[in-house]
Amino acid sequence: MRCTLIHGAATLHVVSANRSATGGCEGRSYEIRVRGPIGPTIMQAFPSLTATPSGHDTLLTGSLPDQSALYGVINQLEALGLQLLEIRRPKPDGAAPSGQIT
Repeated sequence: MRCTLIHGAATLHVVSANRSATGGCEGRSYEIRVRGPIGPTIMQAFPSLTATPSGHDTLLTGSLPDQSALYGVINQLEALGLQLLEIRRPKPDGAAPSGQIT
């Protein structure tokens, strides 16, 4: 949980740390591409992600609760000696194609 202090008041408002800026509790979906294959032992370091072979690389997909969790995954990749190639946020279903304004 995260607490915020309202200026000018002695009241603390408690906000759940897993809530998004829009007020929802869902995480954000990510696609993280790393160089080479990743076996089941290394995947234990990423319990919230799923590994899919993609050519000579591996695509890790899943939801992360916040940006801090994303940085944790990046740090874990580095600690395990894996080469990060790309991080993407896939478009939600029904989103406008790239280049269109809705």
